Amino acid sequence: MSDDTVTRAQLSEAVYQGVGLSRNESSDLVESVLEEITDALLREEMVKISSFGSFFVRQKGQRIGRNPKTGEEVPILPRRVLVFRPSHVLKGRINEGYEKRSDNGVSREKGVPISGLTDSSS
Repeated sequence: MSDDTVTRAQLSEAVYQGVGLSRNESSDLVESVLEEITDALLREEMVKISSFGSFFVRQKGQRIGRNPKTGEEVPILPRRVLVFRPSHVLKGRINEGYEKRSDNGVSREKGVPISGLTDSSS
């Protein structure tokens, strides 16, 4: 598994270390929160988490698409999609993190050291 992915187990461990609940209680808490979010979305309610963002379900109507290989028109059926909109606070923290990484000699793209990038203008 990639180190770039946060798992339920890691969230439970963070709760265990940060709050002081037992590991089982921490795991149950994380599961309960995720289940409540899922249930609210199934009821088509918006889920707003302050300083993080909003989750909601949006209904997309039927439309005509095109098979890129053959060019044939194909109907795309109506469906519901999950949408996440990050808060301004989260966007600011993410952008702040990129600026700090850039200041430390790391590019904003994939953590590549700036010295390893080539400048096409020279």
